[in-house]
Amino acid sequence: MKQFSKKLIAWHQQNGRSGLPWQGNRDPYAVWVSEIMLQQTQVATVLERYPRFMKRFPTVKKLAAADIDEVLAEWAGLGYYSRARNLHACAGQVVEQFSGKFPSDPLLLEQLKGIGRSTAGAIAAFAFHERAPILDANVKRILARIFAVDGALQDKAVNERLWELAEDLLPSKPADMPIYTQALMDFGATWCTSRKPVCFSGERKCPYLKECQANLSDQVLLFPQKKVKAKSPELNCDMLLMRSGNSVLLQKRASKAIWGGLWSLPESPWKPRISAIQVLDINTKDLLAAALPNEKIATLLKSSQKLIRGEQIKHVFTHRRLWMQIWEASLSKPLEFSNTDLKWVELSQLGRYGLPQPIKVLLQQLSLVRGGGLKN
Repeated sequence: MKQFSKKLIAWHQQNGRSGLPWQGNRDPYAVWVSEIMLQQTQVATVLERYPRFMKRFPTVKKLAAADIDEVLAEWAGLGYYSRARNLHACAGQVVEQFSGKFPSDPLLLEQLKGIGRSTAGAIAAFAFHERAPILDANVKRILARIFAVDGALQDKAVNERLWELAEDLLPSKPADMPIYTQALMDFGATWCTSRKPVCFSGERKCPYLKECQANLSDQVLLFPQKKVKAKSPELNCDMLLMRSGNSVLLQKRASKAIWGGLWSLPESPWKPRISAIQVLDINTKDLLAAALPNEKIATLLKSSQKLIRGEQIKHVFTHRRLWMQIWEASLSKPLEFSNTDLKWVELSQLGRYGLPQPIKVLLQQLSLVRGGGLKN
């Protein structure tokens, strides 16, 4: 399809999105942040959070110099927190290895933390007008349909074929790369959508109506093919909401764990959820031992009042569901712990810490009751 890029650019001039805060920006730092934030996050959410993040960390040097807790706190609620950790690490690499300037070569960009081939291509295309392809979920769907690429997207051979197509379809002029790349993203997000593409609804005329192999064979919704997902596992855990005056006990999660690097409540190990019937009571000693291992349980038992069964929170991850049973305990005064990941934090200071969204909501309710400072 020699006219593929020309048709797409012409389509974008009439139907593309405009006015997004990251559009038309040739600053590679701004492009990079927007690309990472848009991964696995709806545009409406990014529209709100992107300007705030850029105001807090306006340059790659500012981001590199920030404390990781500050970055995670700003990222809280966006999910997939490895993105925030990788942003921070990548900023450090750019400052240390490239004197604070992003390289224009996509191969060099790929060597940076958290930047894959498609993101590298987007940065190179938008910021440096490099003829570099992208292949995010939207582009995979477009190409799989137009060229009727058989096989699941997860298959290596299918992925390689799609990359070949993405390379072959690039416009010949480097100056066209920003608008072409944006057009690809917009076309997949607004016209060639997964469930209601315009050709399927008949509301508007697709520019590739006569070339799209999936449309010509009346199989648009069958492309791209996906592997059948296994049922998501369901898990239970108990969480300890321990308070002392206006302070709450938080624990920093391991960097490679789910919610890695965030501050959450001490918890018991996650176990498979066998039944929807929940235990109405729990042995205080057992919970303290499970949630606070290596601590002096006798001292905790002496200081803690009776556990009160709080609310149960359900949280849906991409590949699992977790039920968190909250158990509340009050201490007359904060205890010292041997584990350096445990920390008493005043309610008024919670906004400085990166918290998992369900825990943030829980503590926000507590903060409002106590007059704390945790905000959305």
